Amino acid sequence: MPLPVSSSRVYTIGFWLMALSSFLFFLSFNMLVPELPDHLTRMGGADYKGFIIALFTLTAGLSRPFSGKLADTVGRIPVMVFGSLVCFVCGFFYPWATTVAGFLFLRLIHGFSTGFKPTGTAAFIADIVPLNRRGEAMGLLGVAGSLGMAAGPALGSLLTQWFSLNTMFYCSSGAALLSLLVQGTLTETLPQDQRERFSWGLLRLNWREILEPRVLAPSLVTLLCLFPYGVILTVVPDQSQLMGTSNKGLFFTCYTLASLVVRLVAGRASDRYGRVPVLRASTALMLVALLVLAGAHSLVTFLLAAVLFGLAAGVNSPTLYAWTIDLSHPERRGRAVATMYIALEAGIGMGALLAGWLYGNVAAHLPYVHGVSAGLTLVALIYLFVGVRARPTV
Repeated sequence: MPLPVSSSRVYTIGFWLMALSSFLFFLSFNMLVPELPDHLTRMGGADYKGFIIALFTLTAGLSRPFSGKLADTVGRIPVMVFGSLVCFVCGFFYPWATTVAGFLFLRLIHGFSTGFKPTGTAAFIADIVPLNRRGEAMGLLGVAGSLGMAAGPALGSLLTQWFSLNTMFYCSSGAALLSLLVQGTLTETLPQDQRERFSWGLLRLNWREILEPRVLAPSLVTLLCLFPYGVILTVVPDQSQLMGTSNKGLFFTCYTLASLVVRLVAGRASDRYGRVPVLRASTALMLVALLVLAGAHSLVTFLLAAVLFGLAAGVNSPTLYAWTIDLSHPERRGRAVATMYIALEAGIGMGALLAGWLYGNVAAHLPYVHGVSAGLTLVALIYLFVGVRARPTV
């Protein structure tokens, strides 16, 4: 029988099970990240490295309006189940995608996983956690995701080195299946009077169902601050080898561990001091991290940039989630979260595409790639100071 998720406690069994599901989901697709550029190169697709992330984020972004609407009508859990199911199926079929076109098509389909699962998860958590603990809760949920993101690249590289690339793909699929099974123990949180049976008509959207106007401010900041992450996902595996390490997941491990540590306190800080003041500090730190990364000439400096970027992202992420939910209407919470995620995917996708084009497999171009990221982060910082009023709760 599904486990209940409502009680007088702030953190219920349902919350911790959702955190476990999030850990397994992020573990699944992050296992692939450090190995895919070389895998694509061996297939003859070296010039298409930017598409590894860009295609993934394209379908993730395009599916957000649908996942947001379905989360507000059909339910949070069906949306999450669909996302995990896509992740499971795609991980299983990577060994069979032996051509560049087939591989890129699978990346396109795989993007539906993150277009659905995190949207349902954020709406689910917002339903069961009170307003005055929302930033803290998003921070704890982020810890679970960060653990998956930290373990994923390192585990993926180790499985590939010790066994084979195909073994890593099947393990990625298995982690997604476990995430799916955990979701089967939860009870739906969308109020009964809002629920509808799924019909194809629900996939017809009008403009107000694509973007939620209430959350455009946090969405803009999200877009600008996630652009650097798309760049990092695309060029850092190659940059890691240039810095003298054979483990292409080491940067990501340092980044996510730093993010994990700071998330334990970051969400609570935004509950106490306000979303915008906290975002100003974390975005300034992100700018510093990117400047260090652009000038990195040794492994120590390279990994220092990873830690600084992880600290900044670890504060930014739960704060942006909480700010988005603060501004959303309860009956349009799924759409609001989806709007923020559209911005997230757009930022990552544009970052990946620009990085692939500007880098061009030329090491001397790396400082310019990271410099563009730093410039857009500076724009976000300026906007947070002059374009947004720092009210106590946002």
